[in-house]
Amino acid sequence: MLDGFETLTRTYRGATRSVYRRGEGPGVLVMHEIPGITPQVAAFARTVADAGFRVELPQLFGTPNKKIAAGYVLGQMARACIRREFLVLASHEASPITEWLRDHARELHEEAGGRGVGAIGMCLTGNFALALMLEPSLMVPVLSQPSLPFPFGKERRAALHISPEQLAAVKKRSREGAGVLGLRFTGDPLCPPERFETLRRELGPGFEAIEIDSGKGNPHGLGRAAHSVVTTELIDEEGHPTREALDRVLALLEERLRP
Repeated sequence: MLDGFETLTRTYRGATRSVYRRGEGPGVLVMHEIPGITPQVAAFARTVADAGFRVELPQLFGTPNKKIAAGYVLGQMARACIRREFLVLASHEASPITEWLRDHARELHEEAGGRGVGAIGMCLTGNFALALMLEPSLMVPVLSQPSLPFPFGKERRAALHISPEQLAAVKKRSREGAGVLGLRFTGDPLCPPERFETLRRELGPGFEAIEIDSGKGNPHGLGRAAHSVVTTELIDEEGHPTREALDRVLALLEERLRP
């Protein structure tokens, strides 16, 4: 159980997963980061739901509400690396689990109504929102510190973890109004600047980037290892850049999803 959420299951393509639901309004699919649905991820989902949206949070790995610890993070990372649903080194191919998530987004829209749905990915799931853009109802793709493929080598640092055909569809959707929002810290080694440069080059004005200074001596007091923009590193104070990033996510959901 996850406090404040209804627990249900979703079955697509022969796979059944637990899903946590909260709120009413247009649908928003929140895809959690490594190591799982941590208290910080759950808090983010509550914030989105309390802003007037129906949030559905599928459990992809990990233990819901378990606190972050080094061993827990490394263990879940290792499990993700060997699971067939996640292609953590694929530069030009999306992870198979995005097909299940695309079906989830479609059903969420059918049930919740509105103009469409939003999809917010984080870290290992960050790029998944791009692959989900093949679902016509997805209107708000948000990539928070997108970390796949793991940035080993020059090619992977710039890659987007989708196929050329999927990229063509993403470019078309972005021109039609489903532009992509990306969030990252400038010093984040898992989400290098080359990845956002690729998004700028491929999507042009269809890509909006929020890059928060986490370099040495930055004015925000952020550590050089800062990674999770709207969860672990969120400073919920007026004027702080992480709070401004969260506010932008909520505003974009309001602009595109509200009838």
